[in-house]
Amino acid sequence: MSTGLLILWLISGMLLMFEDKVYRLIVYFCIFSLISSVSYLLMGAPDVAMAEAAISAFAVIFFIICVEKYYSRKVMREEEDEKDEGVKEWAIKYFPAIALCVGLFGLFVYFAPDGTVSTYLKELYITRFMPEVGGKNAVTAIYLGYRVYDTLFEALILVIAVVAVSHFSYSEDAQVADGSHSEIEKSGMAIYIMRIICPVIIVFGIYLILNGHISAGGGFQGGLAVATFFICRYFIFDIYDIPVRRVVIFEEIVFVGIIIITVFAVFFVAAAYIPEDFIWIYQYTYLISMNALIGLKVASGFFVLFYRYIAIERR
Repeated sequence: MSTGLLILWLISGMLLMFEDKVYRLIVYFCIFSLISSVSYLLMGAPDVAMAEAAISAFAVIFFIICVEKYYSRKVMREEEDEKDEGVKEWAIKYFPAIALCVGLFGLFVYFAPDGTVSTYLKELYITRFMPEVGGKNAVTAIYLGYRVYDTLFEALILVIAVVAVSHFSYSEDAQVADGSHSEIEKSGMAIYIMRIICPVIIVFGIYLILNGHISAGGGFQGGLAVATFFICRYFIFDIYDIPVRRVVIFEEIVFVGIIIITVFAVFFVAAAYIPEDFIWIYQYTYLISMNALIGLKVASGFFVLFYRYIAIERR
């Protein structure tokens, strides 16, 4: 089963590398992401599988709108009508990449470990995360407890990315009266369906954030769901009234809040000053607060990426 998924994974990745048609690339990306999510789930990582599915859903929507924005239907028809390359030209163009992929796959299979795998760290985390960090989700306990330094640096990278996007797409106006319109506005059925699922998306996003410490999910996945809600808002109501620069500032403030909580909880070991009978309250408060801040930060970051490149155009 795992070998078959690995082969499908490789094939879908190669299709992404060699496809020239934009719309086909989007379809192949969906297939690649689906295989990735299933693989993560079968390997016992539901949180990672959920994150992969959430990111791919956001990315596919983003890519479709970008294609719709920058490519007219006429251009796409001309692209589809282009004469296919000959076999010789195709081989010269793609053979090095195919050879590299096959070689790397062979090396992976050849050097794949077949001996006994040490599970010391896994057992250590599983047996100790509940009393030491709290909650019932080991993944949340790891990235908010044992690996909180990695979480801080990942949050910092997202801040830098959002600031960079805001800088390169800078506009004198904090908001505009109009922007890029999507052709989905012409579909009454699509708008009707999105009006139905919009409340479900925001409720599900809040649920993922607030329950990430006891079930699969957390701030990252919930934040993506909240950001998707704002994309639906853009589709349904055709609104371009949100000042993006304020969202960037809000995201930076949330990042500062994450640092402050981490300093008190991890560096100053705040749990050491709390009575043992109330330690579980502290642990749950810490996990929920961190997940909430991470969710707000991720939602703000992806919101800025979407609105800067789609809804609000640079002047």
